[in-house]
Amino acid sequence: MAAYPPLVVTDPTLAGRHLLALPAGVEPEEIEVLAASRFRNSRWEDARAAEAPARTGVLPAVTAAFGMRSVARRSARPSRVLRLARLSSLAGPYGIGAHDAIALGLPATTVMVWVLDAPRERGERPWPGGDRDGFKRAFPDGLPIREEERVLQWLVAAARRLGGSVRTQTGVVLTPDPDAATDLTVLTDRWLEPEHVLAVVQGVQPRAYLSVATPGTWSGPTVLAGRGSQGSVGGAREPGGAGLRAALEEHGVADADERRRLMAEADAYDQLMLADPPPAEAFGVLVDLGVDGMLAVEVAACEQLPPLMENLPWTKDGVVAYRVRWEPFEIEQIEREKPSLEHRVARSRSTPLIATVTKALQAVTGGEIADEADFLVDPADL
Repeated sequence: MAAYPPLVVTDPTLAGRHLLALPAGVEPEEIEVLAASRFRNSRWEDARAAEAPARTGVLPAVTAAFGMRSVARRSARPSRVLRLARLSSLAGPYGIGAHDAIALGLPATTVMVWVLDAPRERGERPWPGGDRDGFKRAFPDGLPIREEERVLQWLVAAARRLGGSVRTQTGVVLTPDPDAATDLTVLTDRWLEPEHVLAVVQGVQPRAYLSVATPGTWSGPTVLAGRGSQGSVGGAREPGGAGLRAALEEHGVADADERRRLMAEADAYDQLMLADPPPAEAFGVLVDLGVDGMLAVEVAACEQLPPLMENLPWTKDGVVAYRVRWEPFEIEQIEREKPSLEHRVARSRSTPLIATVTKALQAVTGGEIADEADFLVDPADL
């Protein structure tokens, strides 16, 4: 690894900064790619930025991981400033020894530190509940909001992706578990019909089945709902919701013959849709994992692409997202910073299945693979 200027741990300004601490083996180019994956206008701002490959939205070397493996290694150089957002920038990298890392509360394996300069924007005190990233623990007096929240969420996501840690302004060190990010998404311009997706998933998970909505048996409101209701029956609340009868009397169709005509038209339309349903715009495939929960493949149009992909030629006419998700038996465990042993064991058994299904789908559809943080993943790394 190239040598970088040492971090001055006695600098009093560090107390007001968030720090991204990384282990050996991480290059600055990887930070640049992760920043461009989240922030549309990220860029180098120092005088040496001209030495970096110029780009307009994407890095010049685009592979399945958008340059994460193909960016050339560079010789030793001083630290630089990477602009993330309007008021936030990341300075680094700075070298640090094990002794100084421990003094800051960082893991002893830390060899590189980036310093985040961001506005201090805090909101309300955290509510009880899940705290997967540890923000509630780090900011008990008020959670970050607006730009500070966005850049800090990215900082934690980058630490999770690269096996690092984040030291917050409050002095709390967050070390996100890389294994907690299980879900993957295939982003492509190719639409597969439900039967085709099912066949692909069944090729690696034979127990997969289509998630089909159960036909409803609803035959309209009960005779005691709406105008037929007299407020309450036997002390029970009005069926169909309190106030429904009054709302119908004020805004509904008063003529009984007209209501029957409208109901007949609605029934005819329903029968037409059942006989010749429109093409599916979204669907799902499920795999029952028993005590480990469920594996779900959700297929729908992608409404928001990672910034790195927005200017690619094949994304102009729309992108389909094949989201491969794991749903544990105890869903609340996902939002815990330190989930139970049972959850972690089930996760360790389910993660390889997610990777296998994702690679099978990407082999058929092409496109790119993104993780939960919208960071692109090389299929060879799965």
